[in-house]
Amino acid sequence: MGMPSTAIVFSEPHAIAVRDLALADRQADDVLVEIEASGISTGTERLLWSGEMPPFPGMGYPLVPGYEAVGRVVDAGDRSVLQEGARVFVPGSNGFREARGLFGASASMLQLPETRLVSVPRKLEDEAVLLALSATAYHAVAASDALPELVVGHGVLGRLASRIVVALGGKPCVWETAETRRSGAQGYEVIDPAMEDRRDYRSILDVSGDAAIIDALVPHLARSGEIVLAGFYKEPVGFAFPPAFMREARFRIAAEWQPQDMAAVLELIEQDRLDLGGLLTHTARPVEAEAAYRTAFEDADCLKMILDWRAM
Repeated sequence: MGMPSTAIVFSEPHAIAVRDLALADRQADDVLVEIEASGISTGTERLLWSGEMPPFPGMGYPLVPGYEAVGRVVDAGDRSVLQEGARVFVPGSNGFREARGLFGASASMLQLPETRLVSVPRKLEDEAVLLALSATAYHAVAASDALPELVVGHGVLGRLASRIVVALGGKPCVWETAETRRSGAQGYEVIDPAMEDRRDYRSILDVSGDAAIIDALVPHLARSGEIVLAGFYKEPVGFAFPPAFMREARFRIAAEWQPQDMAAVLELIEQDRLDLGGLLTHTARPVEAEAAYRTAFEDADCLKMILDWRAM
């Protein structure tokens, strides 16, 4: 039997449980990490929970969700550069015997290759769970030839993207339809899109996840302007051709973050140019997982829910 770990398990859509699982056989380059906190994603995890996640290689139930965890190395192994006690970010794991780990970070103990771990800056506490989302935001911002002048959506990803644009010298406008989410701006303006009258944005970054958003964005583009799609769209994305044709609009898709994106984010944090504060709004214990996931998915006041594995 492998080492035991307590994990969040989706046994099927809408079914959340906390279960003891055995970790898979340890490989020579694996590092064992005791998790302190993990985040709940309102994008991918919501789709896994609802059963609406498009097929991916390795998908299936039961599965351990999560790709945002921070913890400490408890067994580094003979080959590891990391020392025991090192604080690391874990972007997911596939190391369980009895459940799939396509994401796999929402558990008390994880093991995975050292090369997948990210050392956490000393200045970060539980905000370190946001590192993958920050790198995703950076990847989206850097996808265009110009810094986004408009960011659509003021959830956590939108706030991180907007803060990164400011850190890189821009000053974006942000659209947010939910009044409760228009506060908390840092160096940029958040408005109701119904109040927008600008028609010359050169670069628009959408993180809303709304598959029908393009028709609302195209009229606000400059000629040859670009729209970067960085949300996760569960439905086909479409748009009316004539308005896009008239503007000679360009479209780009930003996908997963890459190591260089994480490196750039860590540098911005170390230079005090990127602040991850104020984004973790709710905390729950793992035994409260079912209620915690519902709050994360359904409560507009919840920007980011984390599970505190130290409070088992």
